[in-house]
Amino acid sequence: MLRDVEEDADAARPGNRRGRRSRREILEVASRLMAERGYAATSLSVLSAETGLPKSAIYHHFRSKAGLLTAVMEEGLHDFFAAMRAAQAQPPEGGSPRERMTWFLERTSEVFMARQEFLRLHMILILSAEAHEAEVADTITKVRTEGRVLMNHMIRSAFQDEDPAIAAAVADELEYLGIAGFDGGFIAMQADPERDLLEANRRLAEAMVSLGEATAARLRSQ
Repeated sequence: MLRDVEEDADAARPGNRRGRRSRREILEVASRLMAERGYAATSLSVLSAETGLPKSAIYHHFRSKAGLLTAVMEEGLHDFFAAMRAAQAQPPEGGSPRERMTWFLERTSEVFMARQEFLRLHMILILSAEAHEAEVADTITKVRTEGRVLMNHMIRSAFQDEDPAIAAAVADELEYLGIAGFDGGFIAMQADPERDLLEANRRLAEAMVSLGEATAARLRSQ
């Protein structure tokens, strides 16, 4: 109890509140600049100028530029997938596989549109020289792994009327295609802002369900 009181008092101190605000500001500015310029082009000098905070404040909170990138991506990862789970919390109970898959990909498109900075930075990192650095590679792997798990869940849910083993097999076979389709659609939208990501992902849902139905039929015949 005494520890809780001490922690509450510590958190209420003006210096600590300023520290939390400066950390939050650095994260927000770093996320924006890295998404616009890339990791390599976002120097600590630029961050210092944009935030109005000295470099020492950045080192105090994050120890290094790589530590700052990890914090940006970890927070973005948490927020992105929390938003995705919230958007998909109440899937339709009935309907066809096509209708269910379309519903899932429509909700995913909405989250993609609302979290563009995180996704843009993720794509830039994948294509950058820094992608081979251990800390950056680990961060990329976390995003890709969680994305595949979520896509697998969406496909299995779309084919929930099938035998569970068949639905799982369909999801395992198509999850990579689903992720690749979303990656491509998002990059195409960055190149051509007039492109309708929602419509593109409705087409992706149609293609995935057609392939999934063919896969399920093949598995049932074995």
